[in-house]
Amino acid sequence: MKKILVPFLSFLLVMASCDTIDLFEKNVAVPDHAWDYSFKPEISFEIRDTVSSYQVFFVIRHTDAYGFNNIWIKADSRAPGDSAWSSQRFDCPLATNQRWMGSAMDDIYEHRILLFNQPVKFRQPGTYTIRLEQVMRENPLKHVMNVGVRVEKQRS
Repeated sequence: MKKILVPFLSFLLVMASCDTIDLFEKNVAVPDHAWDYSFKPEISFEIRDTVSSYQVFFVIRHTDAYGFNNIWIKADSRAPGDSAWSSQRFDCPLATNQRWMGSAMDDIYEHRILLFNQPVKFRQPGTYTIRLEQVMRENPLKHVMNVGVRVEKQRS
């Protein structure tokens, strides 16, 4: 009986301590791994909980051949029911001291860069949209494979 009871109780304890992770992430492939000014992917996500705070990240995957230690992006956002976009520019660091800061697999690097210093509270439930645009001096911006958005509910 103990041989069955102990593993079963351990399993229940582990399952009871598991939290769900409330997050959304969507990444879009950059055509030909060259992010042109005209390529402005739009990413939409649903917010139901307007009481909680969220962390919003810019996600980028690039090869080791990417030629800069940062990327400037413009992020336009639109709230549910709005027709107007609001815009912000971000300087996203990717390297320090000639070393990539993101996680690596072979010669591909992924970065999740927090866009706002403070957690964001979404005022109304519904579908929010973020449009990403690269605003570097080089066009197209070579060796960029994917870009995206990650939204995580902040744990209390």
